Amino acid sequence: MDSPGQQAEPVPAGIAAPPAVGEPPRNAWATLRFYGGLYGALWSNSVTRELQFKLNFGLWIVVELLWFALQLAFMSVLYTHTDSIGGWSRWEVILLVGCANFVQQLFTAFFLTNLTDLSEHIRTGRLDFLLLLPANTRFLVSLRKVDLGAFINAAAAFAVMVHAVRQLGLHPTTGQILGFSLLCGVGLSIHYSLMFLLATIAFWTVRAQGIVWGYYNLFNIARLPESAFPQGLFRRVFTFVLPMLLVANVPSKVLLQRLGSPIEWLVLVLVGASCFVASELFWRRSLCHYTSASS
Repeated sequence: MDSPGQQAEPVPAGIAAPPAVGEPPRNAWATLRFYGGLYGALWSNSVTRELQFKLNFGLWIVVELLWFALQLAFMSVLYTHTDSIGGWSRWEVILLVGCANFVQQLFTAFFLTNLTDLSEHIRTGRLDFLLLLPANTRFLVSLRKVDLGAFINAAAAFAVMVHAVRQLGLHPTTGQILGFSLLCGVGLSIHYSLMFLLATIAFWTVRAQGIVWGYYNLFNIARLPESAFPQGLFRRVFTFVLPMLLVANVPSKVLLQRLGSPIEWLVLVLVGASCFVASELFWRRSLCHYTSASS
């Protein structure tokens, strides 16, 4: 609550103002308009920032595309020595690699930079400013910046998936495409929730970039068929604790018509919901332990 002599933070032009203190809660449409306008302003700032460093923007795109090409080349080399990996053919695995990279690049576009910045916000006290703004702090922490180059890399991954589908002679139905899109969104939510949870460890350790980047490197596991891993502790951990083996495998199986029952996508959805709830609870607990830089 603002002190008697304190003025509320100004709201950028074009954005519907949030409800004042003591005002009854607004309806869902007004809230949606406010956060939609706020995110539009954040997006505009990101575009301006990226255009100031055009060379860095272009080089980062090239580096990511080369890395993706190397992954595809590696899989092609593997299939010169075998016809199947865990029961998956060459083009099925290429579809899986494309799906994993597609989800990863969308995560990079929306969330990666923001989550790696959280520990710096805590260390430098910039989080104080975000807490005082008249908007949800988690929204601001998670979506302040947008990595535009990652959208181009996501488009490249999508093109690889389309090519793989054609090579396999598949003709996905509208339901399969919608299911694939929904499950990719769930996978994106899982990556976001788990990395957000890990980033909030910075409230205790001050710096948590190593933990966050360590999780990011685990994304590579998602590029391999789940059936390629033997039953055991490793497979259980990366299915239910850190569900890397679900994030890309389940959406790909929808397109490949490999889902024998709805259990796998139900597990993915339940794990996604659990991860988000866990991250929100841990975030709220972490804020209770936050000591302002000014105190």
